[in-house]
Amino acid sequence: MSKWFAIARRRLLLFFISGLFLALLVNACNSSSPGTNTTAASPGSSPTAVPTVVRLDYAYYNPVSLVLKEKGWLEEDLAKTNIKVEWVLSQGSNKALEFLNGSSIDFGSTSGASALIAKANGNPIKSIYVYSKPEWTALVTTANSSIQKVADLKGKKVAATRGTDPFIFLLRALDQVGLTTKDVEIVPLPHADGKAALEKGDVDAWAGLDPFMAQTEVEKGSKLFFRDPKLISQGFLNVREAFAKQYPEQVSQVLTAYEKARKWAIANPSELKQVVIKASKLTEAVATKQLEERTDISNSSIGDEQKAVISAAGDVLKKSGVIEDSVEVITVVNNLIDPQYVAKVAKS
Repeated sequence: MSKWFAIARRRLLLFFISGLFLALLVNACNSSSPGTNTTAASPGSSPTAVPTVVRLDYAYYNPVSLVLKEKGWLEEDLAKTNIKVEWVLSQGSNKALEFLNGSSIDFGSTSGASALIAKANGNPIKSIYVYSKPEWTALVTTANSSIQKVADLKGKKVAATRGTDPFIFLLRALDQVGLTTKDVEIVPLPHADGKAALEKGDVDAWAGLDPFMAQTEVEKGSKLFFRDPKLISQGFLNVREAFAKQYPEQVSQVLTAYEKARKWAIANPSELKQVVIKASKLTEAVATKQLEERTDISNSSIGDEQKAVISAAGDVLKKSGVIEDSVEVITVVNNLIDPQYVAKVAKS
């Protein structure tokens, strides 16, 4: 009897030890969440989680992003804490916002007005940096077109990429002469396809975007029949709110690298042009027109000036049904623009 009792006691003890070991093993595996690393902590302090990868977009309409990608400065900095960098091409603000909303990227390049629309429609982003103040859009037609002014668009086909600054520019231009989207036929096409459709005669006009706009100007003699920089929002770098909240130090690191690239671009305009030519396969004449005539990268701060610029588009966006009439534009703008990160980088 005592012999069987001893055997049972040993088995129970082994079962308890096995369960304890398994619990410790599971706890160790779950000690760091997916997508994070744990940095070494000093004695008496708690470990700090960092992402395993930071994902950014690059875009031909954001020359600073092309410099940063080419130079690899962000990779060098983040490698110190074993963080990798991944780059994703954005073909327009609409794609960058789609990537941000789907968590495919952490940082995305858009126009300010596009970011406003996205925020109003529930995309959880913060605008934290100005990568350029460009005249990157205008209304474009062919060299031999009879279209001379915005009013001439009535009844015409106009290519535009919905949700982007050129599309919003078109809405504001139409509104100035008492027209709406009901007075024209908008053909929704990506920017490059809109350029091609104009050149082939499939549309009468196009809400253009550089560098494609500069390309058709130089190579096909296309005309920019309506220009107004006051209707153009600036280039915003946006971050996913969740990423910024969880990894504020990495947000600062990204902006520090962006600032390094922006200042390098200002100091080295010829080299900047070569970076853009290499990345986007442009000719030198096209890159010159885009960079020297229509791109201003002298300021990266974000704040009241940018709030005023994108708020001005709010009424037209409501009138056109792009954002709901019930949306309080000022509230959305204040929730969108967050200057704390670039201010911190400027101080350092």
